Amino acid sequence: MTMMGDGGGAGSVMGAIELGGTKTVVAIGHADGRVLEEKRFATGEPGATLDEALRWLRERGPLEGLGVASFGPVRVNPDAADFGTMLSTPKDHWEGFPVGGYLKNGLPGVRLALDTDVNAAALAEARLGAAAGCRDVVYITIGTGIGGGVLSGGRLVHGLIHPEFGHLKTPPAPGDGFAGVCPFHGDCLEGMASGPAIEARWQKPAHALPADHPAWEMEAWYLAHGILALLAVVSPERVIVGGGVSQTPGLHDRINRCLSDIAADYFPAVGAGAPFVRPPALGQDAGICGALLLLDA
Repeated sequence: MTMMGDGGGAGSVMGAIELGGTKTVVAIGHADGRVLEEKRFATGEPGATLDEALRWLRERGPLEGLGVASFGPVRVNPDAADFGTMLSTPKDHWEGFPVGGYLKNGLPGVRLALDTDVNAAALAEARLGAAAGCRDVVYITIGTGIGGGVLSGGRLVHGLIHPEFGHLKTPPAPGDGFAGVCPFHGDCLEGMASGPAIEARWQKPAHALPADHPAWEMEAWYLAHGILALLAVVSPERVIVGGGVSQTPGLHDRINRCLSDIAADYFPAVGAGAPFVRPPALGQDAGICGALLLLDA
């Protein structure tokens, strides 16, 4: 969580924006994650997208705070001169755009909490969803890109920038000669297993592939190897896998089976009974609920 300004009670009306690479969600609600009203629309160029969100929020009256869950990479350190600025992104027109400053200028005097969309979703699932009661959680989203948010010891992880799970390098799946689609790294996890990677490899979008297509065993293989790296480094109690690609029936079971095989009985949480990798209990609302929760994290 990255916050600027004073705190506010859970009963105060807050604004929230989930800024995604494909869609944007804007909402009002409370800092305990309760959404009162929301609107969803396509993400376009930065000024037009944020102006639409700001207009909607202003129409709903004074706000005590604004929580922002943004796609990344984005500068989340509030002490940095470029706080809230988009960093190296393949999304047209967004690189270098000062999201945090633009929103503060649009809602002067309203405190701002800003973090990544996946960190916000991790917080929401840990407080309200499939990882309720856990203090060490990873939330992974698979869509246009692959991102990962990390809650460690009850605190969201940032570091120099923030976790970039999608750019882990994993070994190639047996027999896979695909070069990958990441414009930066080629065959990183995002380059091999994101929505665009699936479409480029199989010449069909993920939603058009049946659940028994060989694409899903390969998808599970790459995700399980990425999650194995997370187990070794941040030791989560639970991993939540969400995003549009994750909605394919049976994918979570495939990931769990592959992860159990490659974990080789070394990590106690894997294969201990309850599924270690789970879908988000909050579904597509994890990001916007998490944006509200950033204001009370």
